[in-house]
Amino acid sequence: MSQNIRVLITAATLSATVLSSNAIASDRADWPQNFTVGTASQGGTYFAYGSGWANYMSENLGISGGAEITGGPVQNMALVHTGDLGFGLTTMGPASEALEGKSPLAPGMKLDNVCAMFPMYQTPFSVTVLTNSGITRIADIPEGARIGFGPAGSTSDTYFPRMMDALGVQYERRNGSWADLGGQLQDGLIDVVAFAAGIPIPAVSQLEVQSDIRIIEFNEDEVTRITAEFPVAPFTIPANTYSSLNADSQAVSMWNFAVAGCDMPEELVYEMTRLTLENNDKMVSIHKAATTSVAENYVHNTVIPWHPGAARWFNENGYTIDVSQIK
Repeated sequence: MSQNIRVLITAATLSATVLSSNAIASDRADWPQNFTVGTASQGGTYFAYGSGWANYMSENLGISGGAEITGGPVQNMALVHTGDLGFGLTTMGPASEALEGKSPLAPGMKLDNVCAMFPMYQTPFSVTVLTNSGITRIADIPEGARIGFGPAGSTSDTYFPRMMDALGVQYERRNGSWADLGGQLQDGLIDVVAFAAGIPIPAVSQLEVQSDIRIIEFNEDEVTRITAEFPVAPFTIPANTYSSLNADSQAVSMWNFAVAGCDMPEELVYEMTRLTLENNDKMVSIHKAATTSVAENYVHNTVIPWHPGAARWFNENGYTIDVSQIK
């Protein structure tokens, strides 16, 4: 090869590299220097999933990212809407109420600067007691029982008390992080923990190592009554989820989605969606609940408008999101 040809090839390569670098810089020109995702309390699935996801995004996108402990889905909708957080995790029930202006944190205000990114998993609603409590079914919960419903404003705290009311359970309401409530159950300070989180719930896994617990299922009549009144669907907790289960346990569940502020850069959200949905093995290594963090489950979002960046990834990969569904 002659020296002149080598020079031309080198020049062309350098030119292409410069053009590529300029294109990448241009694509990232409006990216934030860092980002934060709103999760929930420690000891719950949101915090484990959100923290791991933020680290994964940060490592692959070259920007600093982390998770923030919050009150959960209700507060996350508000924080993302106001721009205090760029990203958050939420469930369909609280999301629907927030978009309609029915959030308990901002009554009358439509929290609509929130857009969907990708499906996460279903949140089962389940009841846990100490084995020596004598409680084997929901109907056994005594009048005035102290029930921990999770952090104030969380999905569990928003919906589980209403479910208990519908089933005729009379209780004293307690709030706290899942880890704290697990400790209170062990110490006899509360009688029941009404969990709503992706499985396996870290606090339950920790609790069953330290105490003899029983996970109470909903019977068929209770499932029928609850699904008719609330935005939940029947769900089965597999027996292998916890060592305390000897058989599959019947519950109800609500879908979770990751969300972003609608004004977050399209290219950033596109890349985050791509990394999440094209690398499910990595997501499952973060938390087992991510086995359902797959593109096909996008159909379970019937409430939140899609972010343009996320919608672009879905439409490029054989899934249809109509323009009317994009913010």
